Amino acid sequence: MANNNEQFKAFHDAIKACKTRKETLRTNRQALRDRIKKYFKDNHSDYIQPKFCWQGSFAMDTILNPIKDESGLGAYDLDDGVYFISDDEEDKKDLEWYHSEMYEAVKDHTTKGAEDNDPCVTVLYADGHHVDLPVYFMIEDETPQLSHRKTPWIESDPKGLRAWFNDECSEKTNLKKMVRYLKAWCDYVKSETEKKMPTGCILTMLAAEHFAEPDADGREDVQMKDILVNMYDSLSADNGFHCYRPTSPYDDLFEGYSEKRKKDFLNELKSFKEDAERAINSKNPKEACGKWQKHFGDRYCCSTAKDEDEDAQKKSFAGTINNESKYA
Repeated sequence: MANNNEQFKAFHDAIKACKTRKETLRTNRQALRDRIKKYFKDNHSDYIQPKFCWQGSFAMDTILNPIKDESGLGAYDLDDGVYFISDDEEDKKDLEWYHSEMYEAVKDHTTKGAEDNDPCVTVLYADGHHVDLPVYFMIEDETPQLSHRKTPWIESDPKGLRAWFNDECSEKTNLKKMVRYLKAWCDYVKSETEKKMPTGCILTMLAAEHFAEPDADGREDVQMKDILVNMYDSLSADNGFHCYRPTSPYDDLFEGYSEKRKKDFLNELKSFKEDAERAINSKNPKEACGKWQKHFGDRYCCSTAKDEDEDAQKKSFAGTINNESKYA
C-alpha cells in the first residue's frame, strides 16, 4: 500500500494561509471596521451603532492560500458580519436601508471600490482579495436576521456555526486539515474547468458529516480517501444528495442545485474517490502521488515520492539485514 503521508503534509504547508498573510487580512479588517463605525457615528448617531463578528473560513481557521490567476493574484474570500443589535423589533429598518448605507460607508475605502450584492456588500482590494459584509438585525439573545434580498430577513447564525465547528474539531482528529484538502481540490477543479463546485461552507459540513478517523499510523492520505468514499456513497445514493446546515435556519444547502451542477459535482467526486482508492492500493508511491496530484494540481508535489515498488523496497531491506547478520 503506497504511503503518501509526507506529500500530504507538504501539500498542507503549501495551501494553508501563512501567519504574515493572516496578519495583513486582520489589519485590513480592522481598518474597514473603523471606517464603518465612523460613518454610522457621523451620519446616524441617533441609531444603533454597528458591531462585528468575523465569520467564514478565516474565523474557522480553514482559509487557504488561493491559486493565483493570470495576473499573479489570488482571491481570498473573507466575511465580516455587521450586526445592529436591539431589544426592540421596531428598530429594524427597511432592508434596502442597510444595503445602501453600508455601501455608502465603504464604497471609497479602496481603489477598487465596492459592490452591493443581494446577500451582502463586498469591498474589493487590489491584491485580489475581497471582504463580504453581510448585515444582520438582531434582537438581544435571539437568532440574527440576515438582510438578504432574495430571502428577506432569513434567520442566520454564523456565530453558532463557528461554535458547532469548534465542537466538531475537538472530537474529530485532523478535521480542519481535511476541510482544507477538500477546499483545495474544489479550488483546483474550478480553476481548471470553471465548473461551479460547492462552497467552503458546504465542504466544511460534508467533511464533518462523512468524517473518518485516521488509521493507526495517522496517515492523512488514508483518512482523506475514507472521507471521499463515505461522502460519495452517501451523496450518490437515492435521495441522498443533501447537506443540511447544523444551525439555524437548518436548510439544505444543496437545495436549488440544477441537475447539471449536481451531476458535475458527483462526477468530480467519483473521479477523485476512485483515484484516491487506486493511490492507496498502489505499491509505487510515485505512481500513487500522481493520482493525488491529478485532483490537487501542481501544488501537490511528487518530487519526494519514491519511484519504487514497495515490495521491492521490503525485499531490498530484508536482504540488507540478512547480509549484515551474516558478516557480524
